[in-house]
Amino acid sequence: MERAMETILQYQPIVKQTAGRLRSDFEAIETARALAADFATRAADRDANRTLPYDELEAIAESGLLAITVPAEYGGLDVSNAVLAEVTAILSEADASIGQIPQNHFYILEALRVDGSEEQKRYFFGRALAGDRFGNALSERGTKTVADYNTRITPEGPGYRVNGEKFYSTGVLFADWITVFALDPEDRLTMSFVAKGTEGIEIIDDWDGFGQRTTGSGTTVFKNVYVNADVIVFHHKGFERPTTIGSVGQIIHAGVDLGIARAAFAETLDFVRTQSRPWKDSGVERATDDPLTIAKIGEIAIKIEAATGLIERAGRKVDVAQMDATEANVIDATLSVAAAKVLTTEVALSASTTLFELAGTSATRIGLNLDRHWRNARTHTLHDPVRWKAHVVGNYHLNGVVPPKNGAL
Repeated sequence: MERAMETILQYQPIVKQTAGRLRSDFEAIETARALAADFATRAADRDANRTLPYDELEAIAESGLLAITVPAEYGGLDVSNAVLAEVTAILSEADASIGQIPQNHFYILEALRVDGSEEQKRYFFGRALAGDRFGNALSERGTKTVADYNTRITPEGPGYRVNGEKFYSTGVLFADWITVFALDPEDRLTMSFVAKGTEGIEIIDDWDGFGQRTTGSGTTVFKNVYVNADVIVFHHKGFERPTTIGSVGQIIHAGVDLGIARAAFAETLDFVRTQSRPWKDSGVERATDDPLTIAKIGEIAIKIEAATGLIERAGRKVDVAQMDATEANVIDATLSVAAAKVLTTEVALSASTTLFELAGTSATRIGLNLDRHWRNARTHTLHDPVRWKAHVVGNYHLNGVVPPKNGAL
């Protein structure tokens, strides 16, 4: 960690043109909306044909959206976490896979903010401002739990070697930097920045989930990959004290689910207005006049509004905890984000199922690909099971048990 920062430069990818700089929360939201309007036009085709969104991720990078969480002292906009979640929801409403891909990028930037050295922050926040993308090599298959890792980082000379295999490597296919999480010889979790293309890295496009089909969340293999000492962050420290690493990661996931719910709701409105027939016993001429349909539409709209409000409230609490990371503030943020994730999970699944209940049998035609919303909701909401979030919230209120410190909360 004490080596000169110049050693990082040999790992630097080809320098791209500098990304745009967004100057306000409003500009970030409007930029997301403009991009989303374009992305939505081809979302169904990308899902049906599993066309990976390389051009779309490049457009997001060039827009400056990937730098909106960079702290102000490093030249960034440092948006509220409520804005970060809304940007995510806007992109996810257009295409849920595109909305999910940057989640790990922002998680990594938050981990860097919390535990990176001053030199690491200056350099990698600078790369984010230039439009670089950070992909995630965290989760593994075949371990006892998702919190266990077989990937190892071992000392060699002035640096280290990494060996292991990751799955669910969301963002790596589209990234400039691969952020690999590995255990050191003392079993401490580390986070290292390695340029994509470094010798010994193999990226395999083998993600075949039935939902979120174009996130590129496949396998990344590390075979004796050399890592300089000064690009290693001791990630375990972020969970030995109260921090917002988990809350930031989770509120983005909640934003993805909210976007899926909004997309399914919009499809429902359009189909019922233009194609659905009223039920034979309803006594009305149009499906839009069916009182039971109207009531169900109202229920989903209310749940989406509630989820939107809760995410915004949770985001403000995360803001407070970032500025003053006391245990009380971090717990408050953690519980609020957990509640938001539970509610967005429920509304994403409910809205995507209600689409077919109200639209009717004709909505199930393969060519329409409306089932992508349910497939996306069912797949993405499997991240960090909400039954355990409900348990954490209940256990705190009933028994005073402090929520565990991890990336899933």
